[in-house]
Amino acid sequence: MTSNENIGALAPALKEPAHRPITVLSQRSTPVLGARYWVLITMCSIAGCNLGDFISLYLNLGHWIGLAPLALLFAILLIGERIGRPSEMWYWALLLVVRAAATNLADFFSHTLNIDYSWTIAGLEGLQVLLVLGVSPRQRDEASGIYGRPATDGWYWAALAIAGALGTAIGDCTAETFQLGTAASTAVLGAIYAVLLVVGFRTHWSTQASYWLAVVAVRAAGTTAGDWLAFPDGGLGLGLIISTILTCSIFIGMPMVWQRRLADFG
Repeated sequence: MTSNENIGALAPALKEPAHRPITVLSQRSTPVLGARYWVLITMCSIAGCNLGDFISLYLNLGHWIGLAPLALLFAILLIGERIGRPSEMWYWALLLVVRAAATNLADFFSHTLNIDYSWTIAGLEGLQVLLVLGVSPRQRDEASGIYGRPATDGWYWAALAIAGALGTAIGDCTAETFQLGTAASTAVLGAIYAVLLVVGFRTHWSTQASYWLAVVAVRAAGTTAGDWLAFPDGGLGLGLIISTILTCSIFIGMPMVWQRRLADFG
């Protein structure tokens, strides 16, 4: 047996469906819900906040029109994953686009339409529950170990977008309405996120609630962290250009530098 055959024999087989919808990523393009996943999604939440604000505020596209180029980019990435080489970078690129769009979506409701945060949060929370009911359970196979991997489909991406918008509204509400500021809000929301991570890992992300509550929490903390980096009011005040380049560069580089390891499988 050759060395390549040895590698193939040791690697867990990933069975792909013969025909899959365009919104369903290859299993080789979908990360496992291990520690690496949650570190990357944390950075993605911060980068997505800055990128969304950069598109709507710095490029002056506004919260509503700014969604159009992001929707186009999302479609291009889905097609690229289908015709290109499977890689987790497709998932992370799609997630960054969804996070940026979620920032603009939440700001459209709360800032453009001037809907009170309480109503915005309540409405998004109700919609999130309805969408999660349609999301498939985690994919579990030999290659994904005890944690499984997200089952990506149209329901999943829609639920991610609304979860991101909900987290954005919660983060802004905490910093503005509760007047905690971006620094203190990041600490409080980050602590809640940490607790949810502990619960999720101890239960192996066995329920929909454990996963989606953590996703909303990381988006809330990522919103205030991104604002803390970009804006001077209680933050570092790096500006949208520098903060967007910085956070997006770190996020894009992380999955390439931190390759998936067997430890992530459980």
